[in-house]
Amino acid sequence: MSNALPLLGSTLVLAVMVAASYTFAVSVSAASTGSTRRLQAARFGAYGAVALIGLAVSCLAYAFLTHDFALRVVAHSSDRSMPTIYLLAALWGGQAGSLLLWLFILGLYVGACVWSLGKKHVELQPYVIATLMVVVVFFCVLLTFAANPFAAATTVGPERLDGEGLNPLLQNIHMLVHPPCLYLGFVGCTVPFAFAIAALATGRLDTEWIVACRKFTLFALLFLALGNILGMAWAYEMLGWGGYWAWDPVQNAAFMPLLALVAFVHSVMMQERRGTLKVWNVFLPCVTFVMTIVGTFLNRSGAVASVHSYAQSSIGYYFLPFIGFLVALSATLITRRWRALRGMAKARPPMASSSRELVFELSNLLLVGIMLLILAMTLFPIVSDVLLRESVTVGPSFYGAWMQPLGLTVFFLMGAGTLAPWKTTSSRKKVIAPALAALVVGTLHVLTGRRLGFPADTITSVVALSLCAFNLVVIVQELVVLYRDGFRILWLAGMRRRYGGYIVHLGIVLMFFGFMGKSWDFDRQTTLEPGQTYEAEGRTLQYVGTRTVVEDSKRKILADVKVFRDGKEVGKVSPAKVIYKTMADSPVTEPAMLHSLRDDLYLVVGAINPETQRASLQIRINPLVGWIWFGAIFLVLGSIVSMWPERAADESTLWRWARGAATVIASVTLGVVLALLPVAS
Repeated sequence: MSNALPLLGSTLVLAVMVAASYTFAVSVSAASTGSTRRLQAARFGAYGAVALIGLAVSCLAYAFLTHDFALRVVAHSSDRSMPTIYLLAALWGGQAGSLLLWLFILGLYVGACVWSLGKKHVELQPYVIATLMVVVVFFCVLLTFAANPFAAATTVGPERLDGEGLNPLLQNIHMLVHPPCLYLGFVGCTVPFAFAIAALATGRLDTEWIVACRKFTLFALLFLALGNILGMAWAYEMLGWGGYWAWDPVQNAAFMPLLALVAFVHSVMMQERRGTLKVWNVFLPCVTFVMTIVGTFLNRSGAVASVHSYAQSSIGYYFLPFIGFLVALSATLITRRWRALRGMAKARPPMASSSRELVFELSNLLLVGIMLLILAMTLFPIVSDVLLRESVTVGPSFYGAWMQPLGLTVFFLMGAGTLAPWKTTSSRKKVIAPALAALVVGTLHVLTGRRLGFPADTITSVVALSLCAFNLVVIVQELVVLYRDGFRILWLAGMRRRYGGYIVHLGIVLMFFGFMGKSWDFDRQTTLEPGQTYEAEGRTLQYVGTRTVVEDSKRKILADVKVFRDGKEVGKVSPAKVIYKTMADSPVTEPAMLHSLRDDLYLVVGAINPETQRASLQIRINPLVGWIWFGAIFLVLGSIVSMWPERAADESTLWRWARGAATVIASVTLGVVLALLPVAS
C-alpha cells in the first residue's frame, strides 16, 4: 500500500479537479440555456466531486494512522510515539495537509449547499454551483502543483524510520479544535460569496439570495468568531508570553474576514426590513471571501514573519493571480449592476439623523475601514521591503493607538444601533437609562477605581467601562420587553434572530470587559532559590523547587510554586520546560496559571540551575482575562439561537443534522476552553 498510496492520492486530487471542471462547465451551460436536466447533471457532478474529496482525505488519514513515512507529509509531521488523536490532528499540521483539510471542509459546504437548495432558487443555482467549483479547482491546482500532500519522501534513511514529529507547540488539545473551527469559518465564507456572485450575474438583487444563504452565513460567522477566540486561548496558554493577542500577521489574517462578515450580517437586516444597503450587501460577501484568501496567502507564503505561519514557499505565486481574479470578477459584476443597485437605493425614504439605517451604515464604514487599516499595517513590512529595501515592522503599540478608539466607537454603535428607531426619531426615552448608567459607572471608576486596584489612569479605561455599562443596560432593556411579552415570544416567527443577537451582544460586552484588563497588567521577572518568596500584587509566591516527570514522548522539568494570599495558601502552580524526544534541542515553555474572575496569575519558568535548582521566573498578573472566555459562552449560545429555525416545517433533515453538529462542536469546544482556562478559581 505504501508504494501505491502516493499515486492513488494524487490521482484522487486530479479526479476532483476533473469532476469540478466538468461540473463548472455543465453549470454554465445550465445557466445559459435554462435546462433543468443540465442543472441536475451539475448537482450530481458536485456530489461526485465531494465524494472524491472524502476519499482523498481518508487516504491521507490512513497514511498517518499507519505511519506510512513513504509520504513526505507523514514523515515530516508525525512520529510513532504520538497518540492516535494527535496523529489525526497532524493531518493539518503541515502546509499540504491543511490545504487538503480546507478542500475537505469546502466539499462539506458544497454538498450541504447543493442539498439544501433542492428545487428552490433554480435561477441562482447554476451560478452558485459554478462559483463553488471554481474555488474547488483552485485548491486542487494548489494540491497538485504547489503543495502535494501525497508527495513521496525524498529520502529514505534511518531518520525516517520513526518520523520527524509534529512541532511541540502543536501537540496540545488546541490543535484538535482551533484549526477545524477556524477553517469552518474561513471556508464557510465561500457560500455567501457564491450567492452574491449568483445574484449579481442574474440580476436577482432582492432578498432571495440573502435568505437562501442566511444559515450558511450565520454558521460561518459562529465558527469564524470561535476560531479567533480559540486562537487567543492557544496563544495565551501555550506560547508563554502572557497575552492572547499581539496583532500578529496571522492573527490579523483571521480577524479581517470576521470584521467584514459581521458587517454583512448586520447590513442584510436593512435590506430585509427596509430594502436598503443593497450595494453593501453584494460588496461585503465579496470582500469577506477575498480576505479569507488574502489571509491564507499571508499565512502560507511566508511573506510576513509570524510564529503561526508556515515556512517560506512559492505557493504565494498561485494565490496572487487568484486574488486578482476574484477582485476583478467582483468589481466587474458590481459595476455592471451599479445602476440597478443605486436605483433601488434612491427609492428609499430619507433617513432620520438617529435612524437605525444611518447607524448601520456608519458601522459598516467603520468595520470595513478597520479591516483595511489592519490590512495596510499587516502588508506594510512587505511594501517597505520591496520599495525601500528596508525591513520595517508595525508593533502592537501602533495598532493599539489606532484600534482602541476605532474599536470603542464600534462598541458604542453596537448599543446605539439597538436603541435607534426604524426610519423615525421616536423612542428617545430608551436612551435615558443607558446614558445614565454609563455616566454613573464612569464616575465611580474615576472616584473608586484606585482603591479597588483598577485605577482610572487612562481615558480609554474610563470610556471602555462606561460603554460596557451602556451596552449592558441597552440589552437588559430589550430583554425586559421580552419578559413582559412572555418568553414564548422567543419562539415566534422572526424573533429568534433578534434575541439571539442580544445574547451575542451580551457576550461581546463581557469580552470587552475582559479586554479592559490590559490596562492594569503586572509583569515582573525574578530569580529564586528553593524556599525563597516574592511579593506580587497582594500575593506571596514561595518557590518550592523543581521535579522531573518522564512520559513516553517527552520529559518535563517543573518548578513548583505555592501561592499565598493573606497568609493562606490559595493554590500551587508548576510552570515547566518540556523536552520532546524527537526534538531534544528545542525545549518548549509551558506556562502555569491560577485563574479567578478578578485576574489570572501567570508564571513562566526560564533557566533552571540543575545543581542549586535556582530558577528564573516571569510573573504576570492579567486582570479580568477570565471574562473573555466567559463572554465566548454567550457568543456561541446566541449564535445557536439565531440559527434555530423559525418553524419546524421549515427545517430540512440536513439542516437539523447541521444545526445539531454545530451545537455539539461548539459545546465541546467551549468545554475544552473552560477546562483549560476556567473562569473561576
